[in-house]
Parts: sequence; structure tokens; C-alpha cells
Amino acid sequence: MNELLTLMKSELVLTVLIFLLLFVKIGRGVRNEALLPIIQVLLLLNFIVGFFFNGEGSLFGGMFHTSSLIAFEKNILSLAVYLISLLFAGWLKKSQHMPEFFLLMITALLGMFLMISSGNLLMFYLSLELSTIPVAAMANFDLDKKRSSEGAMKMILSSAFSSGILLFGISLVYGATGTLAFAEIPAQLNGSPLQVLAFVFLFSAFAFKLSVVPFHLWAADVYEGSPIAVTAFLSVVSKASMAFILITVLYQVFKPLQSIWYNMLVLLAMATMVVGNLFALRQQNIKRLFAFSSIAQVGFVLVGISSNSTLGVASVVYFMLIYVFSAMAALGVAAVVSHHAGQENIDGYKGLYKNNKFLSWAMALALFSLAGIPPTAGFFGKLFLLAAGGERGAYWFITVAALNMIVSLYYYLRVVRAIFMDANEKPIDIIPLGNTERLGLVICGAGIILVGLAGGIFNFIQTLH
Repeated sequence: MNELLTLMKSELVLTVLIFLLLFVKIGRGVRNEALLPIIQVLLLLNFIVGFFFNGEGSLFGGMFHTSSLIAFEKNILSLAVYLISLLFAGWLKKSQHMPEFFLLMITALLGMFLMISSGNLLMFYLSLELSTIPVAAMANFDLDKKRSSEGAMKMILSSAFSSGILLFGISLVYGATGTLAFAEIPAQLNGSPLQVLAFVFLFSAFAFKLSVVPFHLWAADVYEGSPIAVTAFLSVVSKASMAFILITVLYQVFKPLQSIWYNMLVLLAMATMVVGNLFALRQQNIKRLFAFSSIAQVGFVLVGISSNSTLGVASVVYFMLIYVFSAMAALGVAAVVSHHAGQENIDGYKGLYKNNKFLSWAMALALFSLAGIPPTAGFFGKLFLLAAGGERGAYWFITVAALNMIVSLYYYLRVVRAIFMDANEKPIDIIPLGNTERLGLVICGAGIILVGLAGGIFNFIQTLH
């Protein structure tokens, strides 16, 4: 029992939070203004507890395993969910179903925790479904908007399709190896055509969830139709969790097929960066812009993963930590502007700096980090990803990635230009910023600066295993 409480501490804490929210919902109604601070404190405690009493080991015959690296990855996801509760407080307070929103979000987070700790393909599939189905309901949370329902339907259909592909791939893996356990599969791999086909189907499901080109077509419509809080969850938390488990699957389970999946990653990474950036160039809606920019960012993550080294693991985890701060800050400002001014197009941001200097600088800092401009943390994050990808000596691959960084400068700086330089006869009036939103933006801003300048964080991640 002590081992269970130690190794599954993070999952048990989330389960307790889910039951507390259920009791609140079933009991006498509590006003959102009173309930939200309590939930924010609980999510903060969940994040803090993640740093203590962590153990290493496995449970249930290897179905579940954890380590210091996995615990740190879960802490990154917990931090992102806590920031969502802060940055989107204005929208949450006015939502008719705020307890249900947090129930769905924490349930999805629980599924992601179990997915990262999976030691078996069956466990991985079940936890993936647990992390996906609640998010589809969250995407439809703007109940009075047809666009939200459309986005949720597209997500359900694409998720069902990718789940079918995943299950077919899992069945082929079992047929080719006779096992579903992560620890036992590598010894059975010999590169036969059936095993390669099984891996391709399995990887396709990852590509769907990560919005890797050409499996990205659902992302923009779902991001645009969802509330911005859900867009942030999809863009940051969902993608980070899939990147973490993809590292485990490639580096440990399918390591004998490295020569095959390396070539796949190189081609998909280049296609994802190029397509994501080219489509982002022509977007006017801020949420669609972040949808395609997040697709391009996934391309850079694949560059780091392709190295199959300790540096590759550290660079991806480090980049996802930075991405949490950068993307959350940008989407947090977008949510405030949308909520108070009703503006979601880039043209609506013209002259924002005139009356809203704090929001303008927060957005600019976030966009500089996403673009990889020094001295923000985003520059160091992409530098380490490129360094990891360059370990294999494919310098033409790194050159393509570096050129894509230059392309991304245009559409990120286009928003900055609109905020600071473009004239607007009717600029957005002064937006009242709540204390929680301001705190969230300050945390993100501090993270964007400090995580990049404090080199010890990357060194610390490298020591985890």
C-alpha cells in the first residue's frame, strides 16, 4: 500500500480533486466567484505536491511505471492546468458550468498522467481515450455558438478515426511480437514488414494527436471553435503529454527500428514546420494563427526527438516547459481581449498598446519567445532542439529547421506590429484586468525570462532518468 501511495501519488491527488468537485456539484450550488479561488488553490497544491514524495518503480505487473523524469513531466502539465485556472478566470466566472469544466479538464489530465506512466500498449490506449473524450466535451463548451459544436464534432470524428488506426496498429504489434508490454516488445522486433506496418499505424495515431502534417487538418477548426481556455489546453497540455509518451515509445519500445523511424521523423518534421508556417502566414483569426503556429512548433519538437539521445529527451522536456509559459501568456492575453473587447482578428489588435500597455508587453514577450528571439527562453529552447537534432550529422535537416524559424518571425511580429505600430481610429479601450489574470501573466513572463537565463534548469532535466 505504501508503494502504491508513493508511485501513484499524482494520480491519486487528481482523483481526490475530481471527487471533491463532484461533491460540490451534487451539493448545494456554490457561486463561481467563491468556487474558483478554491479550485485555484487546490490546483496550486497539486502542482507543489508533485515535487515531493516521488518514487521510482512499477505497479500492476509493469502496466504502470514512474521515475523522476516522468514526475517532472507531470509537474509541467500540472503547472499548465494551474495557469489555465488563472489566465482564463474572467471567462470561467461567467460560465454556467464551471465545475463541469474543471471536472472534464482534471479528468483529461488524469488520463495524460496515466498515459505518460504507461508500460503496456493496452494501458496506453485506455489512458489516451480517458485524456481525449473529456477534451471533446470541453471544445463544445460555448453552448450558444454553432462554431463550438462544429469544432467538437470534428474533434470527435478525427479522434475516433485515429483511435481506430491505433487499435489496428496495436493488434498488429501483438500479432507480430506476441506481447503488449513495453519491456518485452524490443526483444521481439526484427524489422519484418509486418512489424514496420504495425509501427506505421501506431505512429499515425501519435501524429493525429500531435497535429503532425498530414494529420493536422482537424486542428485549426477545433482551435477556432473552442473557447480560448480549451484552445490553450489542446495547444499546450495535450501536445506536451503526447510528446512525452512518444519519446518513451520511440526510445525504448521501438528502438530496434530506429533507422526506420528516424527517416520518418525527418520527413514529417520538415513537412510539419513548412506547412504550419506557410498556413500561419495567411491567418487573420488569432486562434487559427496559434493553431498553425503550434503545428510548426511540433515540427521543432520532432527535430529534437529524432536525435534518440539523452540530449534529445532533455531538449524536448525543456522546450515544452518553455512552451507552457509562452503559449499560455499569448493565449491568456487573447482571451482577455476577446472577453472584454470581442476581438479575435489581428486587425482588432491595432493600437492595443495605447490603452493597455501591460497586456501589450505580455503578448509581445510571449510572441518573441514563440519566435525564438533572444534573450527569451524560446531562443534557448529551440537552440537545444536544433543541437539535439544535429547530433546525427544531418546538417541540411537543421538548416531547413533554422530557415523555418526565420519564416515564423514574420507572422509573430505581424501581431506585435499591429499592437505597437499600426494606427487605429478606435483602439481598444482600457481593459479591466483581474488579479488572477495579472498573476498568471506575471508568472508566465517570469518563466519566459528566468527559464532561459537559468541554465541550471536544463542541466537539472538532463540529470533526470
